[in-house]
Amino acid sequence: MPSETKAPDTTTTAPEPALCGVWIDGDGRAHLAVARGDGGREERVEEGFRPFAWLTAGDSDALDAAAGMEIETLNGEGVFTRLAHAAARGVYENFLAAAKKASVGTDVLRPLENQFLLQRRRRLFGDMAFHQLRRCQLDIETASSVEGEFSDPARPGDRVLAIGLQFSGGAGGGAARQRILVLDTMTDEAEKSLLERLNDALREEDPDVIEGHNIFKFDLDYLRQRARRLKVPCAWGRFGQRASFRNSRLKAAERWVDFPRCDLPGRTVIDTYLLVQLHDITTRELTSYGLKDVAVYFGVTDEDAAENGGRTYLAGDKIHAAYEHDRATFLAYLADDLRETKGVADLLLPTYFEQARAFPILLQDAALRGTTVKIDLLFLEEYYHARQSCPAPVEVAAFAGGYTRSFKEGVFKNVLHFDVASLYPSLLLLIGRNPGGDKLGVFIPLLRRLREYRLKYKQLARTAATEELRVEYQARQATFKILINSFYGYLGFAGARFGDGALAAEVTQRGRDLLQALIDAFAAQGCEILEADTDGIYLASESHFGKPEALLREVAKVLPEGIELEHDGSYDAMFCYKSKNYALRDGKKIIIRGSALRSRGIEPFLKKLNGRLIRFLLGAETESPIELAERFQRGLAERSLPVAELAKSEILGQNPEAYERFIAGGGKPRRASAEAALQMNPRPRMGERVGYYITAKEKGKTNDWQRARPVELFDANAAPYDPAYYAKKLADWVERYGAFLGTDKLPPVDFGPPPKTTEAGGQGELW
Repeated sequence: MPSETKAPDTTTTAPEPALCGVWIDGDGRAHLAVARGDGGREERVEEGFRPFAWLTAGDSDALDAAAGMEIETLNGEGVFTRLAHAAARGVYENFLAAAKKASVGTDVLRPLENQFLLQRRRRLFGDMAFHQLRRCQLDIETASSVEGEFSDPARPGDRVLAIGLQFSGGAGGGAARQRILVLDTMTDEAEKSLLERLNDALREEDPDVIEGHNIFKFDLDYLRQRARRLKVPCAWGRFGQRASFRNSRLKAAERWVDFPRCDLPGRTVIDTYLLVQLHDITTRELTSYGLKDVAVYFGVTDEDAAENGGRTYLAGDKIHAAYEHDRATFLAYLADDLRETKGVADLLLPTYFEQARAFPILLQDAALRGTTVKIDLLFLEEYYHARQSCPAPVEVAAFAGGYTRSFKEGVFKNVLHFDVASLYPSLLLLIGRNPGGDKLGVFIPLLRRLREYRLKYKQLARTAATEELRVEYQARQATFKILINSFYGYLGFAGARFGDGALAAEVTQRGRDLLQALIDAFAAQGCEILEADTDGIYLASESHFGKPEALLREVAKVLPEGIELEHDGSYDAMFCYKSKNYALRDGKKIIIRGSALRSRGIEPFLKKLNGRLIRFLLGAETESPIELAERFQRGLAERSLPVAELAKSEILGQNPEAYERFIAGGGKPRRASAEAALQMNPRPRMGERVGYYITAKEKGKTNDWQRARPVELFDANAAPYDPAYYAKKLADWVERYGAFLGTDKLPPVDFGPPPKTTEAGGQGELW
């Protein structure tokens, strides 16, 4: 067995320029893009990176003799007790293959660029501000050679009509600059030239980040297929490198989204379509992830302007005609897409930018990988440099969660909300105990340091001299808030290397005890407790409504040192429906919490009823929702209610082809949205929304999945909707909320047989 060596310390205290891109080549050399003082980028090659992997002890004599490898025994008794470094990348990959064959356990960080950052204790972007990031928004417009069909890059006659590029950032930030590359003629030669001009533009502008909405599934994948057909290299990366593609998946709450991931050496690809879905995990307010709807939701495009011509819109089947006959409208449409993409990224990307500054991770991985992976990297960095053995991910038994209880139902006025600032992180610091597997004692000191950073930037955000600095500091403190709050969740996650279910359970138990003590203290002050959830309490109190700080001082006396109670809001009224489902009114602003009151999965007419119900109960509207329900009932009876009000919208959980195979093999259950997707051309993909309605009953077709039809294929005569089906849903709604409205039934209506000729689906003024 060879002598065991210790890898050299690769840390440095010398100041380094901001690192804006890194790529490890096939030989294992690190190529770096660093920021120049003028905002440009300088490319360097840094020698000395040695790929590494942690190993279990195992029967590894053969591996110890591997040429070009240095293997050292680590301190401690973790599962991964040895660390292997390779002299070159080829040696490294061969070694990993040999370890697998020898059944020696390995723990490997991918991609190697993250290894480099961890090994050198470096971070992307250094002290750069977000506005100094060199950014590019990209959007393409395409043509179909088959009328009525979606553009297909595999068809020879389908083409890229234009590539819109918008650049910003650098040393001084500055206004965005657009470069619109337009196809000259509908020929292979012209399209090939267009793709080559894209390569030239990216090389000249040298962005750090390329952003697009649905850029993975559509723009870059379409460009890749056309480039392959026309024999043009996808030279979109730094260091003269080409793009690489692979199938990937992203978990967004309870669903998976599949996409063809594109990686660009030295650059980052950001898909705002995916960032929006990650954002919506917590808010659950978006009904569509399309760019136009998202831009209005986030205020990037004013809703009135969008409706009154302030934003250029083109239907998909009108784009080619506009390119041919109305070039000004075509270009305005593309320019608005670029503007909206940047506006959405302006709001969602800073969090991930700050994560890349905090973790040894590429920005693209920061946007696409979960919090557990990122926290693990911070641990592994310390264990790597301390040469400490590492544990394997632990199994965590189920434990009780936070305190959640609804005390009242109905409408209440003079509502106050109090919560405990960073409850679980504060309790972890109060307990002061590291997870059982953290033999190096990294957890608590790291949590304390990150909390100090967060408080520092929170204060800086309050006192910043400029709006630009305020936004930057706010993004940093928000990122650290998310991070420190994730430390508790990390403890209870089964895939966490340093998880500790017992410690997580102790934290939640103390949290429940603390919240109960606060509830008792508020009640002792004469407050009416309405809702409690994990770290916050809603209460009603007319006497304390105008002076919440005085109430806070009295109640906070029951808290242990280090735990802080905050007044988090005052509200004119609150509608309490059931636990974790309530609505608040603050002046004209309505805030809704809970899926029961704002479910995206229900039909639009029921969503409108929910909205009217909440505004009516909170005193923001005078017309009762019962009146609207009666109009909906009449519309159903007359078949005049538009199908758009009835069509349910769901996100596909799997691709239609996979669903077909699943059903053919006897799989259950069958899903209405998936059945509707099978009828569409082109078929939607997993992660996309499908709108469908329920047709009238036929012999042998009584289930929803048998009667589901895409809303795009609605035919009022050949395939009308079933009014009785939707009338039953309407009656159920009235029965559910009737207790708050004084009635639980609608007057009877005779639906009768459908008329011989109907215009159902028209846009009646009542709707």
